[in-house]
Amino acid sequence: MPELPELEVVCEVLKRRVIGQRITSIQVLPPGGFLVVRDLTHEGFEKSLSGSTLAEVKRRGKFLVFSFEPTLAEFFLVINPKLTGRLQLSTPNEKKRPKTHVMFNLKNGVQLRYVDLKRMGQLYLSHKLEMIPEFMSLGPEPLEISLEEFKMRLRPLLGEIKGLLARGDLVAGIGNAYADEILWEAKLFPYIKRPKLTQGEIDRLYIAMRTTLLNSIIKVREEMGEDIYLKPREFMAVHMKTGQPCPRCGTPISLVGANQRITNFCRTCQPGGLTKGVQ
Repeated sequence: MPELPELEVVCEVLKRRVIGQRITSIQVLPPGGFLVVRDLTHEGFEKSLSGSTLAEVKRRGKFLVFSFEPTLAEFFLVINPKLTGRLQLSTPNEKKRPKTHVMFNLKNGVQLRYVDLKRMGQLYLSHKLEMIPEFMSLGPEPLEISLEEFKMRLRPLLGEIKGLLARGDLVAGIGNAYADEILWEAKLFPYIKRPKLTQGEIDRLYIAMRTTLLNSIIKVREEMGEDIYLKPREFMAVHMKTGQPCPRCGTPISLVGANQRITNFCRTCQPGGLTKGVQ
């Protein structure tokens, strides 16, 4: 799943490459395109967007929000890529990737494509952001929240710290992968319950969250370049590094879970209780 660092860089590239461009036409490719496109205006996805100029793109959590000109009938295009959604910049004659569902043709000859192998993401067209599922429940941005507010929002929560980081209403934009990285940086056991965290550990978590995300944005920017389809993660310390040596102490990285919902951590750097299914 693309998370804050990847989407932040995607947003930077889109600002350079597509903002100010007019959408000349749109292709929603069946059958997948009809599943990922959600027209909440009921005014026609292609009809509403064709002829409009891309005025702005912003990242909010794990969403990308596009606004348009003219603004007489204001609407937003909100992309929630979820697990396997990706954007691609290409030329119209470039071969389509498998599971390409929507293509936006721009006046400058660039084609912005939405690709989604599992068709789990959504492209919402709406007059109001309040209509977008899960959007209004997002917490503050993790690079904007103060330590004091972070502590205040964390205080009433009772669950395991990794799950709290990744659920979106504490802070927005952190998912499974970067939760692993932040907790490794903070030297915290992923399954420790929030009430068991000391004030010193919470301070450490906040610093690790900022440090990890800021450093990751730099690395993603370097490795992604202009190819926004990529999801660079080879630089990560523990996520998807099962069995490899911990960069800090050399202990083999442990795994709990399977497929996309795995947790990776170092049993030496992040000590905690026994965990069922640890490899």
